[in-house]
Amino acid sequence: MRPRRRRTDDQGMTKRVQESQRSPVMTEWTFESPTDERFGTCTSDHAPGVPDGGRVDAVDVSRRVGARQILQELSLSIEPGELVAIAGGSGAGKSTLLEILAGLRPPSAGEVRHDGVVRGARAGADSRIGYVPQEDIIHLEMPLRRTLRYAARLRLPAGTSAAEADRIVEETMHDLDLADRAEVPVRALSGGQRKRASIAVELLTRPHLFFLDEPTSGLDPATAADVMRLLRRLSRRGVTVVLTTHEPAGIDRCDRVVFLARDGHLAFTGSPTEARRYFGVQDLAEVYDRLAREHTPQIWAKRFADSGEKSKAPGSALLPNPATRSDVKRTGTVRQWWLLTRRNVDVLLRNRLTLAVLLGSPVLVTAMMATLFKRGAFDPRSEADLGPAQIVFWIAFAGFFFGLTYGLLQIVGEMAVFRRERLAGLSVGAYVTSKVTALLPVLAGVSAVLLGVLRALGRLPAVGWDTSAFLFVTIVIEATSALALGLLASAAVSNAAQAALALPMLCFPQVLFGGAIVPVDEMAFPGRLMSLGLANRHAFEALGRDLDLDRYTATLPAMSAYGDTFHGGTGASLFALASFAVVLVLATVWVLDRRSRPGASRR
Repeated sequence: MRPRRRRTDDQGMTKRVQESQRSPVMTEWTFESPTDERFGTCTSDHAPGVPDGGRVDAVDVSRRVGARQILQELSLSIEPGELVAIAGGSGAGKSTLLEILAGLRPPSAGEVRHDGVVRGARAGADSRIGYVPQEDIIHLEMPLRRTLRYAARLRLPAGTSAAEADRIVEETMHDLDLADRAEVPVRALSGGQRKRASIAVELLTRPHLFFLDEPTSGLDPATAADVMRLLRRLSRRGVTVVLTTHEPAGIDRCDRVVFLARDGHLAFTGSPTEARRYFGVQDLAEVYDRLAREHTPQIWAKRFADSGEKSKAPGSALLPNPATRSDVKRTGTVRQWWLLTRRNVDVLLRNRLTLAVLLGSPVLVTAMMATLFKRGAFDPRSEADLGPAQIVFWIAFAGFFFGLTYGLLQIVGEMAVFRRERLAGLSVGAYVTSKVTALLPVLAGVSAVLLGVLRALGRLPAVGWDTSAFLFVTIVIEATSALALGLLASAAVSNAAQAALALPMLCFPQVLFGGAIVPVDEMAFPGRLMSLGLANRHAFEALGRDLDLDRYTATLPAMSAYGDTFHGGTGASLFALASFAVVLVLATVWVLDRRSRPGASRR
């Protein structure tokens, strides 16, 4: 594109003066000299001491998904320190182009260079790049200061002291006019404050390139203007800012605008003033109407290519350098795991809905089991009594249910946070294992309570401490495997509604093929095969062997159908349960890794 230019028309200057007068708080917001260091230390033709932003070159980039071309071949250059808007109607490919320019989505053809360095499809985490998607990328339950501190410790280079990380957090909140909201839960912030909070997360690493997807979407005009003034101040300090928008008022505050027609055709690029002249309109909102109603996208693209106003493409003299990984040493995997575990516990304790599920479901299940079975269930009263097998089966299913429900809540609700942190260098393995680590003590606690209450109410026989320990270990291992299954489902679905639908779908097979309603020996061959891969069957058999239910199969005709179900030791069943847990955790890591790769679906 062209060298950077500033708006000089009187109308634009008048608007900025009026906006400054209407927003005294934002007018006072400045980057003081110590804080300016966060945006780099390079200098160029900007004011002395102001860091350079990064240069972005897109060379003949396009994007195809299946048989559909969603972004046509185009070339653009964005100069350091520019504030650029990507605009267009729905289906124009704005977000696709933004992600390609940011290096988060690989183009189907062409290449993207940041300061002459080619961005690869799997480029490493780069602290020079900040990216704010439309969704919130911070946890809503925690106070702002606390969530920013976790983000800083995860994202800042390894070796950054806690005091230095806290200083950067405090400065960032001050710079974004959020210091007085530091102890307010993010959920309670206004829309504009939450958007600035997401921006604050990205500013912690001192980026030179800053990309934002619809940063003013859903905000009222005054709040949207505040966000745009914030981005203008960033660009004036040398940070290159690129954003998508559909709001004419936001476009007017940018140095230049890129208009895309439907299906990703480049219809115009230039200053907002030049856009009015090119399209023959007074209001930039009319551009959208013209692009939608007049001509075809191909005609608009050809018209601009032939207009003589086409911006300068990346120069051939600019030789690309091969993609390189960031030389910033990232926080180690073990350190990430520990920070994420602490954050998970913090979030759990502050999320009332999650706490209600964590504490309420064990209480309800235990109460229902105490109500369903009579005291002395292990003292059969007739030859048709199935009480011992039934209560053992439902104890096993309770452990499975606890683990599954806990896991289903964990990932899907924070997928936007995970994706952004993954792009910033987060280890997927550390993320998944931190979920297990945070929830395992809870599962152990509710399992102990379940067994203790049932024993106190006479629903379990009096057994020694060694048998009680085996019962406890069996339920905890099964609950852990169910937790891993819940995490896998949570990683695979797109929203909380789908996670809720997954609950009965995952529970029914465990009930039907668990070996209690229909003994395994009486199942059809496909059913027996399916039961081998179900945690509830193995837990049912292990618990029955711990409680010596095999003695009933020879004395009670009703129990004889279970045959060899409870014969032998529990080692094989426990090994199967532990194997399920390991395999499902690894599968969750694999799914999350694929879903967080550049260009992966945002389902």
